[in-house]
Parts: sequence; structure tokens; C-alpha cells
Amino acid sequence: MRIVFMGSSEASATALRAILKSPLLKVVGVVTQPDRPSGRHQRFTPCPCKAYATLQGLHPVISPEKVNAPEVLAQIEQLKPDVIVVVAFGQFLGKRLLSLAPHGCVNGHFSLLPKYRGAAPVQAAIAAGEEVTGVTVMLMAEGMDNGDMLLKAVEPICSDDTAVTLMDRLAILGAVTMVKALKLMIGGGLTREPQDHARATYAPKMQKNHGLIDWSLPAAVIERRIRAYDPWPGAFTFLPLRLSKPGFSGRLKVLQAEILKEAVEGSERLAPGSVCALSPIGAVVTTGDAPLCLTAVQPDGSRRMDGKSFLNGHPMQPGDRFGEVPEIAAMPKQEGMP
Repeated sequence: MRIVFMGSSEASATALRAILKSPLLKVVGVVTQPDRPSGRHQRFTPCPCKAYATLQGLHPVISPEKVNAPEVLAQIEQLKPDVIVVVAFGQFLGKRLLSLAPHGCVNGHFSLLPKYRGAAPVQAAIAAGEEVTGVTVMLMAEGMDNGDMLLKAVEPICSDDTAVTLMDRLAILGAVTMVKALKLMIGGGLTREPQDHARATYAPKMQKNHGLIDWSLPAAVIERRIRAYDPWPGAFTFLPLRLSKPGFSGRLKVLQAEILKEAVEGSERLAPGSVCALSPIGAVVTTGDAPLCLTAVQPDGSRRMDGKSFLNGHPMQPGDRFGEVPEIAAMPKQEGMP
């Protein structure tokens, strides 16, 4: 089976690696995102999928700004693919591209469709408190992840999973499931299952301001979002105003938190986001219900640190309140801040 592979992420590279190991599957071309500026010096860097494809000597590797451009479509058509495999590619595929190969375009999506269609299904599943998620191999259609399903595989979500740890497992599961689906496709053993569109939910692309912590929410919701938004956009708040320093935004990224099982005396009189106690492992903060201990954080312009180290450098008092945005956070030089 002749395959044109389309992808950009680490998960894409994992899927491509699995496909290359199967003697029944022949990759005749790879389509990735163009090189983008990266790092401190903003050097143009290939995406993980392009880097891996180049390392393996695959040819051609096409990196178009617009994959639906007529000249790009003509180049893909010349490769005469039996199927186009898409994993975390990052561009919209037009009608002509979807119908270019005899078996169409097959996508590996990181959720159990029709749940969490869209760009951020892994983050959405953790944030919603799901106990299981998975991958779905689907035949792509013109809508948003609404094509017929071909094969599914389930993955449990652990209580300490972040988007990174869960995505690492889903990438491997997705690669194995995609190869299995392609082999079944060769033998005609795949059954198409239409999605129940009435049960569809959506996980839109994450924005930086999604990470701003709303301390009035229940502690369990906040804790899940902290894990779901790691590493991006990152769950964050702002230091109490009295601890703000000139030249810094006061932004504090919250990397880990622990829900306290016992109530803190007097915390019910404090507004959400207030420090109600100082524990040996971090500041304890009021939420919409239970207290939440900040066990790992990263202040603006600093490194990751545990809760105790943070308190050593930022002496806090009960009643101090997180989330009050200092004036410097709105200054032009901080325009990247939400």
C-alpha cells in the first residue's frame, strides 16, 4: 500500500516510525508544516515529523504553507498514493485533497469520537475529569473530525496524568492502532461506523488566556486544569500585589497542586484565591470549595521550584490573595501575556 504521510508533531513522528516498520506499507512521500522560528535565537527549525523523515532519508518531504494550493496537490497526486495518512498535521484539508487517494484520507485522532472533536482533545479529557480516553482512526470528511470511524483503542487516564504524560502514551497507542487499521484496509477488513453527531463534543484550540486560574471554581476543577494545561498554555495566576517587583509581570505558573482533605479553620471567611495557611509543602489557597496547596510553581523570570522553596523566597501571610493583576502585566512590553 502506497502512503503519503502528513504530520508535524512528535506524535506524528511516532506514527510515521511505526508505519515504516511494516513491510506491507510503503511511504512514498511526507507532507509537514514549514520550518518555523524556534528557541532563544529564533532559528528556523523543522517540525519533529520533518526532522524524523529527513533522518530516515524519505523523499520527497514537502513543507507547504498551504497544503491545498494547486501546485502542492499536483505534487501529491504524482506520488499516486493509495491512502493519505494524517496525524496531527495542523492544516485544513480541502475537498480535492480528501478525495485524491482511492482510500481517501485517514486520520488518527486522540479521543474516543464523537467526544472531543477539535484541536485539544487530550487537554479537554483531563480537564473534564474523564477516567478513560483513547484514539480513533477515522476516514476524514469536510467537517471537523466528523468522518466515519474505522478503529478505536482505549487508554485510561491516571489521577496524576498531565497532557504530556497522557499524550506520550496516546502517541504510541495511536501509532499501533493506525498500522493495524491500514493492514485491515489492505485486506478489506475495515468496517465504517458513522458517528452519532448528536453526541459530539468539542475541544477547540487552546489560547494562552485559557490558563488563567479562576479561584472561585471547585478545587478539583482547578487541579485538573493545572495538569491538563501542562505544558501549554500552562495554568497561571498572579502574585499578591504586595509581592510584585518592578520589571516583572507578577505572573506565577502553577505546575502542581494538591487538594487538602481537611478544611482550614477560618478559610471560609476568605475570598477565593487567598492564602489561608502555610504548609511545609507550599502555600494553601482557598477555592470555590476545598483548600488547594501549591506544591510546584514557576515565578515569572525564574525556574521551576517546589512549594517550600517558593515560600522561602516569597514570604507569604494568611490573607494574601493570588490573581490580582499588577499594572505592569498590562504594559506594552508584556503584550504576550493574556
